Amino acid sequence: MQPERAPYILYSDGKGNIFEDTSLHVTGRSGWDALPIPVEEWIALPEGGQLYELPGRRGIGIDAATGDMALCEKGWAVAAFIPPAHTGFYLAAYETLPDAPTLPLFCYTAVGWLDGKFYVPATRIEQDIRQECAGFDDKKVKQGVQQLLQAYPHNRLVKHLADNCALTYHCPAARNYFMGRWECPIPSSPACNANCVGCISFQPEEESIVSTQDRLRFKPSAEEIVEYTVPHLETAPFPIVSFGQGCEGEPLLMWETIRESILEIRRHTPKGSININTNGSKPDAVRALCEAGLNSIRVSTNSVQERWYTPYYRPNNYTFDDIVESLKIVRDFGGWTSINYFVFPGMTDSVSEYEALRKLIQDTGLRMIQWRNFNIDPDWYLGKLGITDTGECLGMQQLLELIREEFPDLKFGYFNPPMERIKGDYASDFAH
Repeated sequence: MQPERAPYILYSDGKGNIFEDTSLHVTGRSGWDALPIPVEEWIALPEGGQLYELPGRRGIGIDAATGDMALCEKGWAVAAFIPPAHTGFYLAAYETLPDAPTLPLFCYTAVGWLDGKFYVPATRIEQDIRQECAGFDDKKVKQGVQQLLQAYPHNRLVKHLADNCALTYHCPAARNYFMGRWECPIPSSPACNANCVGCISFQPEEESIVSTQDRLRFKPSAEEIVEYTVPHLETAPFPIVSFGQGCEGEPLLMWETIRESILEIRRHTPKGSININTNGSKPDAVRALCEAGLNSIRVSTNSVQERWYTPYYRPNNYTFDDIVESLKIVRDFGGWTSINYFVFPGMTDSVSEYEALRKLIQDTGLRMIQWRNFNIDPDWYLGKLGITDTGECLGMQQLLELIREEFPDLKFGYFNPPMERIKGDYASDFAH
């Protein structure tokens, strides 16, 4: 549902209370710039969305009387977290004061208020409901945890997924596993070969931000992996098992264990899809996994331009070309290829990024883009990469339209598809 006119800006009093300022309309941020947001790009804040106070920051609005840009001096700026399956078009626009703290690793979408409703500039990019708040039942999750810990009393991975992922961090993938459905996570690597600026599981002590969760601390065995994934593939609706999770490093560093696991899983069941979420850094390892029976790959990237990829990922012993090669290898094996594309309005929709994305799609025969909101402080990110000007931008909505038009077979989404969708029943609302 769209508003009839531009929503009003919000501000926080620093004590958890949020107010609207009807003298200012909201603006959105693209790169370093604050811009008016077209009325047709607003939607009501989806269920599961949250609001954040942005300390040390003053929101930038448009004066309702004069049309001039102005700061909201009444309190701190406010941003929205938009839930999975939605992609934001603009970041929250604000001016940062000198003593402002670095923001934690969440997404900061523009948000406004009009006629009793919160609005965000965003679109629903994926119909799958697998991570919607309304679909989770805490009681069932806890029952599942109890049952599966009893079923696998010596399995360190099941214990990790229970104690850390499902119960402490409320990870949607882990909670779905304990509810016996859809995608089952397989954290497998405590180490990493990249030093991502916005890593969610490891931040150096000298950094001003902390990671949002602790990283896996052990190397699971193939036996532990096979023990709990085979029953999931056998019994869950639309089953997927996925190596490479937010609570670990890079799974390709454990490729021998993963290869052994895939071979053993497939000795027990032909059902479901075996996926890896990865940085794509080891094409030879990817080839070995495809030979063993890997069905799909999702390669994460902040940019499809090497000049912005490398200073963000800070890779050890691999290059951007390796990730492109990994996508091509999976394609050559007939597997499903996705990129986990961190959307940063003002960079993702820049003309240079658009041209590079077109080339990547053409060169790799990419099957899907997962348009994920980038969880990072915008000023901190652009500062770390030394970006002072992001160049000419198309706008996120126009970018999506152009890519859809040129590549009608390319799927847009937010989640790894199960085998049923990979095989062609992509339109089915399987999760409803």
